[in-house]
Amino acid sequence: MKPTTIRLPIETLRRIETLVGNRRIALFIREAVENELQRRGKAADESEKKGENSED
Repeated sequence: MKPTTIRLPIETLRRIETLVGNRRIALFIREAVENELQRRGKAADESEKKGENSED
């Protein structure tokens, strides 16, 4: 893994800490990013399929 610095509002960081604890913040962020990438990938795939169907 490559270390990456991100900036979060204090309130966002506190909300994450409340949910997962101080020692699991990085894992939470990694999982959130992966989930969002999957969601956007699925949305892009669906958009492409709709575009292909409209050309028929």
